[in-house]
Parts: sequence; C-alpha cells; structure tokens
Amino acid sequence: MKILIAHNRYVYAGGEDVVVQAERELLESYGHNVLIWEVNNDSIIGIQGKVKAALSVVYSSTSREQIKEKISHFRPDIVHVHNFFPLLSPAVYDACRDANIPVVQTLHNYRLACPKAMPLRDGKICEDCIGKVVPWSGVAHGCYRGSRVQSAAVATMLTFHTFRGTWQNRVDAYIALTNFHKDKMVQAGLPRDKIHVKPNFVLPPKFKSETHKLKNYALFVGRLSEEKGVSTLIDAYAQGHLSIPLKIVGDGPLDEALRQQVQTRGLGEVITFLGRQTKATVLELMYNAKFLIFPSIWYEGFPLTIAEAFACSLPVIAAKLGSMAEIVEDGVTGLHFEVRNPLDLAAKINWAITHPEAIDTMEINARCTYEAKYTPEANYKQLMEIYNQVMNQAQTKSENVL
Repeated sequence: MKILIAHNRYVYAGGEDVVVQAERELLESYGHNVLIWEVNNDSIIGIQGKVKAALSVVYSSTSREQIKEKISHFRPDIVHVHNFFPLLSPAVYDACRDANIPVVQTLHNYRLACPKAMPLRDGKICEDCIGKVVPWSGVAHGCYRGSRVQSAAVATMLTFHTFRGTWQNRVDAYIALTNFHKDKMVQAGLPRDKIHVKPNFVLPPKFKSETHKLKNYALFVGRLSEEKGVSTLIDAYAQGHLSIPLKIVGDGPLDEALRQQVQTRGLGEVITFLGRQTKATVLELMYNAKFLIFPSIWYEGFPLTIAEAFACSLPVIAAKLGSMAEIVEDGVTGLHFEVRNPLDLAAKINWAITHPEAIDTMEINARCTYEAKYTPEANYKQLMEIYNQVMNQAQTKSENVL
C-alpha cells in the first residue's frame, strides 16, 4: 500500500510529531511505501509571516497545489492527514478529492471543536465553543495564543468549513484517540459514523537491567504547565503530609514557580525536580517507581505517558476526567481521584502506599492492558482496518458513479 502522510509540525516538537514519526516507521516496517510531506511553523516569522499564516489558516491554495503535485508523482492509495493547522489548511482535502484519493484525518486534539484546541480557560474546563457554528466565545476571550485577532482567524476557519460542509463531506474517516474524544467531536458536529477510535501506541521498553523494582517513590512525567495539574500534586503533598518521595520529570513555563512552591511549603526533602530527561531514563524511572501520578486538569487527548507507564507495569493515579478516566480503569490499572482536589489525591496516594498487594495486581493488569491495546502490532491491525474500510468505500462509490 502507498500512503501519503501530511503533517504540519510545530515549532517545538510535541506528542503529535512523535506519533506521526512512529506511525510512519510502523507502516514501513510492514512493507508499505510511505511518503511524508511536512511543513514547519518555523516559517512563521515576524508580522508578515503571521499575516501570511493567518490567511493560510482558512484556505491555502498554495498547499492545495503542493499536495496535488505530491499525489501526482507518488500516486498514493490513501492520504493520511495528521495536522493541517495552520499552514496546510483544509485545502489539502480538496486536492485529495480532486484526485479521487480517500483521506483519513487523525484528531490529535480538539481543534475542530475549540479555537484553542484545548477546552480549558482560566484553569477550568470550557466547552463554550463546542457545537457552536460560530465560536464567538473563543474570539472574545482571545483563547488562541491570548490574541483576539489570531483567535478570529481560527474561528473563521472553523465557521467557513462548517458552512461549506468540509468536515462532513471532504474527509472519508476520522481517527479519535478515545471514546470520550469521539463523543466530544460528535458534539462538535463531526459525523459519528466516520469517526473511528484508535489510540496511540508505544514500543515495548528495554531496560538496562531487569532487577527487582525499587518501588520506593512516586513519579510525575510531563510538561510543567498549568493544564498538567502539578500544583494540585504539590498541594496534595502539603495538605496530606505525604512522605513517599516524589520525582518530577519535565520542564515548562511553570518550572521555577513550582520549584519555589515546593521550597516555600517545606517539601524540598520529599519532592525532587529532575528536569527534562531522555526517553531511556524516563522508562527506567517508570520501571522503578511505585506508581505514576497524572493530575491533569483538562480532558487530554491520549497521553503517551500513560501508555508508557502501562508498558512498564506501572499503575497510574489519574484525575477522573475525560480520556484519563477512560484509559486508566479505577481499581484495575490504577486509581481515580477528583480533579483539582488535593485532599482526594492525597487519600488515593496513601491508599496505594498502604495496599501493596493491590498495587502489585495493578502492575500486572497495567502490563496486560498495554499488550492488549497499545503495542505496535495491535495498533497496526487497527490502522489497517480503517485504511481498508475507507479504500473499499471509495472504490464502491467510484463504481456507482461509473
């Protein structure tokens, strides 16, 4: 099978970029011919660059012609779009339609439902724009990058293509990462029958040593930013008087503020900041941790961190919210706590510490869940089912036209 992947990379590489590369390598490992067409937001420089990007957001004729050329030379069986925002734009769908090539769109975030792509405002879940034809609230609050002008450009794109029927008629299949994610996108107006649920996957970890796990510390891995809920975690340690060591891996805009919060509250002996670490080091830390804490305060898409934890036989204590509550099964692969509630989080951490046999069982369940759902093999099977269904539908439609 020949697959053309289209992706708009971000300035700072994130989870989406990792998933795109992983899927490309997965497909190639099974013998498929894959061509990846990427553009980079690095080209958005200065006022002129931002103006050009704003105009491209709604519809980029340049991108349409570029992917037409790629299709003409490569002749793919299917086009898989990961991220079209902001430079590619939904114009890529038209190029595929003109060439009678079926197109699949992975929904890595909530962009088609929310101008910010993250239904979170002022530290709280916000669904004001979900299901609205014109997402005025996102513009009024400047949700995209704190700018009403830039938010208006995104809102215009969403509104234009809703009225045009782009989301309904020019995409053959969508991939949502969880059932929760799918339901939110249906609420936003996408056709339910076109949305398939396929999670992300991670490679099985390889450890330096397979010695007995230490299990003498708790672990957080993630970006140190508001939506990740690290402040709630620190509050849980302070209010719950927790003594199990906590290792925090990652960096971000709240790095210094969180370090200061730990020192001010006298938690410097218990909580350690390790900064950004290599993937190999993170997996070693996961292998030796007692449990992972995932206190995010927003819906999340599909956190690779949780899949990696399961691959390392590591239970997860996660906020009972959105996709997290779906991925982590309470009492089976981890524990749920009430989002933004430090006392409830502290109680769940204490429970995990005082019930080692239950945690041992959760370790086994976590690994079994990984092997059943999040391996490359399982993911490839799901992806092929989606591709084949879309191509068969396209062929049937073409035969009916003839």
